[in-house]
Amino acid sequence: MQVEHGDRASAICRAIRRAILERALMPGDKLPEDQLGERFGVSRTIARHALGQLASEGLVELRRNRIAVVATPSFEEARDEFDIRIELERLVVRALCGRLSQRQIEELRAHALEEEKARDGSEVVSLRLATEFHVRLAEMTGKPTLLRYVRETAYRSCLSLATFGRPHSSDCAIAEHREVIDALVAGDETRAMSVMAGHLDEVARRALLQTPEPRGDLMDILAPYAAVDAPIPAPKRRKRSV
Repeated sequence: MQVEHGDRASAICRAIRRAILERALMPGDKLPEDQLGERFGVSRTIARHALGQLASEGLVELRRNRIAVVATPSFEEARDEFDIRIELERLVVRALCGRLSQRQIEELRAHALEEEKARDGSEVVSLRLATEFHVRLAEMTGKPTLLRYVRETAYRSCLSLATFGRPHSSDCAIAEHREVIDALVAGDETRAMSVMAGHLDEVARRALLQTPEPRGDLMDILAPYAAVDAPIPAPKRRKRSV
């Protein structure tokens, strides 16, 4: 029962995380447990567990009276997060340089190809894929602590771009991702670090203030994301003993 509980909460996490990274949910948006439970067909307890996981990733803020909202970074925090990311991802590059398996190389190149296919579509999808590229690199290090901090700063950086970022072409980002992969494969640590730092610094430079556009309510926003994963089964009711 506990495993099923965790699986259901993880599925909700994936859906809400994707909605946040694709800017369907914006900083400051409220995430009521009862509406989440209704949308995903789960109890408020499971919805609360999912929100707690997202809070540990820096994507959600838990306030008093069990109120949860999408996290809202300040402009100063946004710049600091990119500076911290640059240093953290130097560690990622150092751990992976010349050590990627053939399967990992193929996976990274496939991801870059997916980014290229998405570049003429929605900008928010391109931004999500770009963020996932960095998180996947951190996963490949096999270092849980490093992954935790890279994941949190990467997700928070994505939130910062949702708050302050202006529209931009993803062409440069894709090319830089491929440069990083090539340098890692070649074992050129200096080149890989230089490209990665320059890439993140350029992304941060684009952070400019803009006013968010009005959107629909929470139930409508999450409708397509609730169907991204396999349907979440309804909880089984225990039979009452007579």
